[in-house]
Amino acid sequence: MHIGFIGLGNMGAPMAHNLLKAGHQLSVFDLNAAAVEHLVGAGALPVDTPTAIAQGNAELIITMLPAAPHVKSVYLGESGLIVNSRPGVMLIDCSTIDPHSAREVAKAAAEHGNPMLDAPVSGGTGGAAAGTLTFMVGGSDADFERAQPILAAMGKNIVHCGAAGNGQVAKVANNMLLGISMIGVAEAMALGVALGMDAKTLAGVINTSSGRCWSSDTYNPFPGVLDNVPASRGYSGGFGSDLMLKDLGLATEAAKQVRQPVILGALAQQLYQSFSAQGHGGLDFSAIINQYRKDT
Repeated sequence: MHIGFIGLGNMGAPMAHNLLKAGHQLSVFDLNAAAVEHLVGAGALPVDTPTAIAQGNAELIITMLPAAPHVKSVYLGESGLIVNSRPGVMLIDCSTIDPHSAREVAKAAAEHGNPMLDAPVSGGTGGAAAGTLTFMVGGSDADFERAQPILAAMGKNIVHCGAAGNGQVAKVANNMLLGISMIGVAEAMALGVALGMDAKTLAGVINTSSGRCWSSDTYNPFPGVLDNVPASRGYSGGFGSDLMLKDLGLATEAAKQVRQPVILGALAQQLYQSFSAQGHGGLDFSAIINQYRKDT
């Protein structure tokens, strides 16, 4: 299949590579010329603008963009993907944005005759490179079935979450919980160590007891507890604190729209906002433990 791919950042580039490995033809665009050249070296075709991708021969277009304003800019308006694409061309947005914006763009696409899915991902850059991402997909049953083989080239778990926007609902709910749980694990680990317990021993107890969660047993924030996690390499790489702050903001803003209380989510947002304001936004989100450790 001929696929257009827009957005070749830390996540988009390895996703595009996996589509090439699966035998698809790709036309690619990114504002970063080096990112485009890297994909061209792997066999992709460079395109000058998103509009050119829409007006080309792509049978399906995928976007992976930073935030809702970028998504709206690329999809909507006279130079956007929607009005410049042939009716019937499927559009898949893998960006993480708020559900309201996802539904707004999907409605515009439907009115033009383009099926659209919101398909944000979980799994990080490692999952993107390995092709093991989880896709949380919003859209019709028929469109989901049509897109599933394409998504399967980039991910391992492809989950249909319901109608348009529900992929984003699943993503913001999951990441809000992730932020809250990481803060909880950070507090518990810092408390135990401050009270004189060995960090590895404490983690072992938590991970075989009722406090166990992904943030404790797979991504523990205390240095030296686990190998090959950001906490053991100075909190470099991984999922940045500013990205967690962005996702918590999406969750709290979406909650406002439906008057749903997210008390712990809002508190987590404030903690990460404070952490970012101190200049730590580029560190992995597990570095939030440094707000609690007395030895840092």
